[in-house]
Amino acid sequence: MYVTATGTAVPERRYTKEDCWTAFVGSRWFARLAPRSHAITRAVLARDNGIEARRLALDSLDEAFEIDPDTLASRFALHAPRLAAQAGAAALQRSGLEPSQVGAVVVTTCTGYLCPGLSGYVVERLGLAHDLRGFDLVGQGCAGALPNLQLASALLASGQCEHVLSVCVEVCSAAMYLDDDPGVLVSACLFGDGAGAAVLSRRPPRDRRRVAWRDSLTTIDPAARGALRFEQRGGLLRNVLTRAVPALAAARVESVLETALGRAGLARGDVAAWILHAGGRDVLAAVASRLGFDGDELRYSREALREYGNLSSAFVLFVLDAALAEGAPGGWWWMSSFGAGFTCHGALLQVE
Repeated sequence: MYVTATGTAVPERRYTKEDCWTAFVGSRWFARLAPRSHAITRAVLARDNGIEARRLALDSLDEAFEIDPDTLASRFALHAPRLAAQAGAAALQRSGLEPSQVGAVVVTTCTGYLCPGLSGYVVERLGLAHDLRGFDLVGQGCAGALPNLQLASALLASGQCEHVLSVCVEVCSAAMYLDDDPGVLVSACLFGDGAGAAVLSRRPPRDRRRVAWRDSLTTIDPAARGALRFEQRGGLLRNVLTRAVPALAAARVESVLETALGRAGLARGDVAAWILHAGGRDVLAAVASRLGFDGDELRYSREALREYGNLSSAFVLFVLDAALAEGAPGGWWWMSSFGAGFTCHGALLQVE
C-alpha cells in the first residue's frame, strides 16, 4: 500500500486558551463548579500546556456551554459530514484521482453517532461511486487512525480495489461534558475539532514522493481500559482521563516500536521521521523521555498540538500531512496512534 495524498480540514473559528478561560468565567457553569475546579481549569489554560489554540465548530464559545444531548447530537450531525468531506476532497484533489476511481471509503469517529454512518455522507458529498465498499469504524478513540489504515491496507492487498479513501473526523465539541472531576476538566481544555484524510493506493504514484506502508502492528491491553475511555452519563459522552495515561502511552509506544523495528532489522536511529499522536503535552513528554529523545524528533506532533489541540483520531493524519508538506527527510518513518482500550498501533513507512 502507498499513501498517495493526504488532506485536512478544520472549522473556521480559532479559539485561544485565553478565549476559553474568558468564556468559562462568563458561563453559568462557572458558578456550578467548585472553586477547586476553577483553579484546575485556570492552571491548565494559563500555563504552557502545549496548546495555544483550537478550532471548534462553534460560532461563539458560549455555545460550548450548551451541554445537553440534543444540542450535542445536532452539532455532530451538522459538522461531522462537512469536515469529513472537506478533508476527503482535499486528499482527492492532491491525488489527482477522479472520485469514480475510489473503490472503498473508510470513516472513523468516536465523538458522535449517525445511522446510516458517515461513509454515506462522504459518498454523497464527494460524488463517489454508489457501488463502492463503505465502512464506518467507531469506538476506537484517539487510536482510531491506524486501524482505519490497516483496513485500507487489507482491502488493497486483497485486490478488491485500487484506491481507498481513509477519513478520520472528530467533533470533540459535540462530546463536551463538565463536572468537578479533574480529568473531565483537563479534557475540556485539550480537544479540538477537525478531520484528516488519506488516499491509499495499491501502486505508487508517479509524480510525487513514494510513501510505502511496510508493516503495522497493534497491542490491546483490556486491563488498562479504565484509564482512558468514554462513558455514558445522562445521555452524554463523558471522557474518563486518568493520571496513568502518559506512562501507559509511553510504554505501549515503545513496545510496539521495538517489535516492529526488530521484525525489520532496524534500530531507532534508522527512523528519519516520527509521526506520532500527541495526546497532550504531558503524554508527548513521557513518550519523548521513554524513547530517549532530546531534540526536535517530535516537532511535527508538538506543532500540530500547539495549533489544533488534541484532535483525537484525526490528529496523527495532521502530523503525517505536515511532515509531507515540509519535505521531511526520506527513509524509514514511524507512525503511531494510541488511546482508549488501552490500545496502541504502529506502522513502519518507507519514504522516498
